[in-house]
Amino acid sequence: MKLTFNEQDLIPVIVQDVYTNNVLMLAYMNQAAYDKTIETKEMVYYSRSRQTLWKKGEISGNIQYLKSLSYDCDEDTLLAKVEQVGAACHTGNKSCFYRDIVKDTMPEAHILDELFNVVKQKQLIPDGGYTNYLFDKGLDKILKKVGEEASEVIIASKNNNQETVYEISDLFYHLLVLMVNNKIKLSDIYKELSSRRK
Repeated sequence: MKLTFNEQDLIPVIVQDVYTNNVLMLAYMNQAAYDKTIETKEMVYYSRSRQTLWKKGEISGNIQYLKSLSYDCDEDTLLAKVEQVGAACHTGNKSCFYRDIVKDTMPEAHILDELFNVVKQKQLIPDGGYTNYLFDKGLDKILKKVGEEASEVIIASKNNNQETVYEISDLFYHLLVLMVNNKIKLSDIYKELSSRRK
């Protein structure tokens, strides 16, 4: 393999979340950044504005752990799959690509991440709503609701009821509340599910 760097001795790197496959950002590496990334398994880029190496997250703590690195057919672009800690974008968004020009109306899988963050926020800053009620009542109440929602999914599915989607959504929501309560991250679930694809 011989990578092709451009006239500025840089190569673009598309960065993707290893668990969700969402594109997080586009950055550049020079040879030194590439070598450091391979050595440390943490993403290091070349800042074109500052003209220096920068390790992703060295200030914010939002480190990217390298899980795989591929190159394209022309050997002039890299694809890095990473485990992202926190937000990838300096704006605080999970991805730098958070503004749409054209978008399919179908919600994407990242709605789970967004909803998970909403539930976490409600635990930190109570607003007196239903989710806070569940956290206030504690684990037994949350487990009771998970059990009830699972039963309702079974009943709706058995009856081939149109309510099945609604009940599955309820179950998903209460599972997210349980996860936040028990300090389980969505990335833990993505990682486990990913291991089952083999």
